[in-house]
Amino acid sequence: MFGVQLLIMAVLVAIDSYRKRFRAPASFPHSSPQTLADDSGQARIYTYGQDLYDDMLAAIDAAEHEIFFETFIWKSDATGQRFKEALTRAAERGISVYVIYDKFANLVVPRSFFRFDDRIRVHAHPLLRGGAAFWLPTNWARDHRKLLIVDSQVAFVGGYNVGALYATDWRDTHVRFTGSPVPELENAFIDFWNDNTRRVLPAVQERTWLSPVRVHRNVPSMFVFPIRAMYLEAIDRATRYCWMTHAYLIPDEGLTATLIAAARRGVDVRIIVPAESNHVVADWLSRGFYRRLLDGGVRLFLFQNAMVHAKTATIDDVWCTIGTANLDGLSLAGNYEINVEILGPDSARVMADIFLADQENCVEVTLEEWDRRSALAKLTEIILAPLRPFF
Repeated sequence: MFGVQLLIMAVLVAIDSYRKRFRAPASFPHSSPQTLADDSGQARIYTYGQDLYDDMLAAIDAAEHEIFFETFIWKSDATGQRFKEALTRAAERGISVYVIYDKFANLVVPRSFFRFDDRIRVHAHPLLRGGAAFWLPTNWARDHRKLLIVDSQVAFVGGYNVGALYATDWRDTHVRFTGSPVPELENAFIDFWNDNTRRVLPAVQERTWLSPVRVHRNVPSMFVFPIRAMYLEAIDRATRYCWMTHAYLIPDEGLTATLIAAARRGVDVRIIVPAESNHVVADWLSRGFYRRLLDGGVRLFLFQNAMVHAKTATIDDVWCTIGTANLDGLSLAGNYEINVEILGPDSARVMADIFLADQENCVEVTLEEWDRRSALAKLTEIILAPLRPFF
């Protein structure tokens, strides 16, 4: 069976690689960044990569004391080079610069790109860590987080990696904070740095209990995975609507049942996913859930003409989340992830408006249409189904 699964995956990847040669350039609607303010600070929400990168680079160039930068994928193209040069300039003018990137995620990036100025402190998160925990599954965890914190004053978090493709051709979501969320995100960076390097950073001292923004971190080394619990609790509280956008939809039994239960009690449950993502096998694993979700009353929308990579949700004009965790096993019970949970009508409504704008660029999947797919497609989904826990 495993041999058959490997063969199917190889065929799917080959077909997808061939089709990519003939795909039209990406196109999708997007809006300018929106800034919201309250007593806890400001939140600026981005849905277009170039806007985000311009503000991130401006923050790096304006740094006066310290920069913490963490990313999953960091391409060596012109965009990636701009970030490297900005961090190098900061180090040259005496700013303390700390960088974290995931080694496995960047295997295709030339090694020479990751040679930094000696003044920049760097942690390349390894494929495997040694020691007594070598054989534990959590030892394989990837650092899937994306963070930038500057001078303890401004912090960026969300789904965007760093690269030219993401600047213009991918639809993603990121948020920039000032105020009380910043020390929480700074603390998340410092904890990860101190747990994985020998160069210890001092702990963040000024954090507040009273903030509408909460930071949730999956920490595999400690077997802590609160983001899944955050989603379960929020969906279970929904009374009017629950709108979610995810790059990869491979929910476990608990999440699937919770989404269906919400729909059956009258909640308007909608999920946007890519019509074709950058991981064709993940697409096929995701499709194996469509019938059960549709039959349970969940509405599914396929994003057209571009890769949607956002990891967001908004519920009842009260609650929303933006972060790095997908609805799949790797994100919710495997990788290092970080999501912000925001309570308040302003942010939730902005995220609802963004969802509805994205929905205009989607095709809805109906149960009747889905049941008419070919017998070969159904068989492929069944054969690949046992691989779901590994994605």
